[in-house]
Amino acid sequence: MIKRILTDSIVLFMVFLIGFSVHDFFLESQQIKIPFSLKKVYLFHLSFSVVLCLNFFVFSTIDKVYEQLGFIYLGSILLKITLFCVLFYKSIFTKEELSLSARMSLFIPVILFLATEAIIVAKILKKKQ
Repeated sequence: MIKRILTDSIVLFMVFLIGFSVHDFFLESQQIKIPFSLKKVYLFHLSFSVVLCLNFFVFSTIDKVYEQLGFIYLGSILLKITLFCVLFYKSIFTKEELSLSARMSLFIPVILFLATEAIIVAKILKKKQ
């Protein structure tokens, strides 16, 4: 179990490193300025994903909770969106209108980490069946 936790944590960290590096390089090469810290956005998604996956590893060992993990995951997605909006409220909602590049810079990390989380959680759920 420890090996699996380390492997999945490394995968999430690699998604962070590669995703952030490529994204930041693209923005700099195109000389695009965004009104928020891209690194903070990626760090938020990384930290939330690591905590979520660690909790799912622990909860998958409890039989009563295991049956509800799918619903818990859906609730965690809602929690993630809510926390993101609260933490980045000033960057997102106080600007009159975000440019397309700024909106895409918020959307890309969400998709990267959501897809990775979903794969990890699906593996956890399949393992027990």
